[in-house]
Amino acid sequence: MSKERNKRILLELAKLPENSRCADCGAPEPDWASYKLGVFVCLNCSGIHRSLSSRVKSIRLDFWEDDLVEFMKSTGNANAQVVYEKAVPPYYYRPLENDCNVLRDQWIRAKYQRMEFTGETKYPPLAYTTGFHEGMLWKKGKGNMQFLKRKFVLSEREFTLMYYNKEDESKGPKAVIPIKDLNATFQPQKIGHPHGLQITYQDEDKTRNLFVYHDSPEEIVVWYNAIRAARYAYLKTAYPTGSDEELVPKITRNYLKEGYMEKTGPLQKEPFKKRWFILDSQNRKLLYFKDLLDAEELGVIFIGTESNGYSVRECVPKSARGNKWKCGIMVETPERQFVFMCEQEREQKEWLNALRKVLSRPMSPQDYTAEAHIRYRR
Repeated sequence: MSKERNKRILLELAKLPENSRCADCGAPEPDWASYKLGVFVCLNCSGIHRSLSSRVKSIRLDFWEDDLVEFMKSTGNANAQVVYEKAVPPYYYRPLENDCNVLRDQWIRAKYQRMEFTGETKYPPLAYTTGFHEGMLWKKGKGNMQFLKRKFVLSEREFTLMYYNKEDESKGPKAVIPIKDLNATFQPQKIGHPHGLQITYQDEDKTRNLFVYHDSPEEIVVWYNAIRAARYAYLKTAYPTGSDEELVPKITRNYLKEGYMEKTGPLQKEPFKKRWFILDSQNRKLLYFKDLLDAEELGVIFIGTESNGYSVRECVPKSARGNKWKCGIMVETPERQFVFMCEQEREQKEWLNALRKVLSRPMSPQDYTAEAHIRYRR
C-alpha cells in the first residue's frame, strides 16, 4: 500500500509548476529524482547525477521509502535552486534539453559538485570570472583536418581573443579577433569531438571560423563561459541602457539550421555545386562554405522580410546540370534569385521552415545596416 501511495505522492509532486520541468535542463515531465538533492530531473540528466554518486530513482518504477518521499516534499526544484543557483552570473550559459552533453554535464557538476553558484567567495576565483583567460586548445589547421595545439589568450579589457601559431610568442599572435562580432557554439558532431567548439568572427568583410577543442570537458566549458563573459561586458559597454533580458540572448547563439545543399549561379544555368550552408537567424544571414569545416565563407545572402522584397518557396530549377538532388528551394532577394537543391524532402521542409521563420521577424535598424553592407560588398 505504501508503495502505491508514495508513487502517487511523487507523481503529484512532479506535476507542481516548480517541479514540472527538469531542475537542470528544463525538459518537461521529469520522471526521475535525486533523493540526495531533492530535485526532479529528466532521464538524460539523471545519468549525469548517477555518475556523481548523487542517488537517483525513477519516480514511476522504483520503490521509495517514506522518509525519502518526505524529503522530496520538503525540498523540490524551487528550494534547491535557491541554494545551488543563488549566484549564477547572467552570462553563464544554462543548458537546455537539446544542448550537447558536455554543457549539461558541466552545468550539473558546477552546481552540485563544485558548488560554484552558492554565493560564497571562491579563491582562487573561478576562471571565467576574472576577465582574462589563457591556455592551449587543439585548433584545426586551415587547409587540412589536422588539429594542432595552439595558445589562446582572451582579454575582456581589450575585448579580444588572440591565438599564436608557434610556441615562440615573440613573433606576436597569428590573429587578434575582436569580441565585437564573435560567436561561439558547441559543434561536437561537426568537429568530430565531444568537446568541439566553433568560434565564428568577422575578418574585414568575410566570416571566418575556428574549430577547436580541449581534452578536458571542464576546461572547454570554462573557455565557452569566459568568451560569454567577455561578450557580455562588451554588450554592456556598447548598449549601456540595455537590460539583461535584452542583452543575454545576444551573447552567443546556436545557428538555426546547417547542412549541405547544391547551389547554382546567378543565371541558373551554371553547374550545381555542393556547399555547406549555415543560417544565422540573429544576423539574418545565410552563409555558404565549400565544406562544413572550412575556415572562410564563399558567400553570404541577407534574408530580409517579405515587405522588403524577400521570399522563399519550393521550386523546380530551369536547368539540372550537375545536380544530383531533386528537392528545390528558391530564395528571392531584391537583387536576384538563388536556387538550392536538397537531398531529401525532409531537409527541404526544414530549410523552408527555418528561412520563413527569419522572413517573418521584423527588421531592426542594425539589420538595415547589415543589409546595406552586404549589398555594397557585391
